[in-house]
Amino acid sequence: MALLHEDLVLFDVEAKSSEELLKKLANVLLEKGYVKNSYPEAILTREAAYPTGLNTKGIAIAMPHAAAEHAVQAAILVARLKEPVIFKEMGGSGKDVPARLVFMLSIDDPEGHVIMLGKFMSIFCDEEKLVDLYETNDPQGVIAKLTEVIG
Repeated sequence: MALLHEDLVLFDVEAKSSEELLKKLANVLLEKGYVKNSYPEAILTREAAYPTGLNTKGIAIAMPHAAAEHAVQAAILVARLKEPVIFKEMGGSGKDVPARLVFMLSIDDPEGHVIMLGKFMSIFCDEEKLVDLYETNDPQGVIAKLTEVIG
């Protein structure tokens, strides 16, 4: 089953805070039927406890997600932000991450989640690919570039 869908690739998303952004993106997944009603609150709670910001080279990102019990169907929402939104750095350093690209995951298989994160790390470690992804202006192009990485 495909994880990437054109209607989940968003451009120029605006938010004043990570909380506002998380609510906005989680509600997109909810409205399209990918997650349960519990997902928006679960993602806020998880992000507060386990931040997902990554100061990757080229483009800082965030990869928020919630437990599989809140998912209806596995999917990845990709949001390019109009202006950076501050997330806290993954790993508990407390450092700010000015994220410009957000990958919100709806995961229905906890084991598959770990495998998918590993595949994503290959693009996050490649500054050229990450910047290229960020500069892509159409949903089909974003999906094609991510599909190369996650299969």
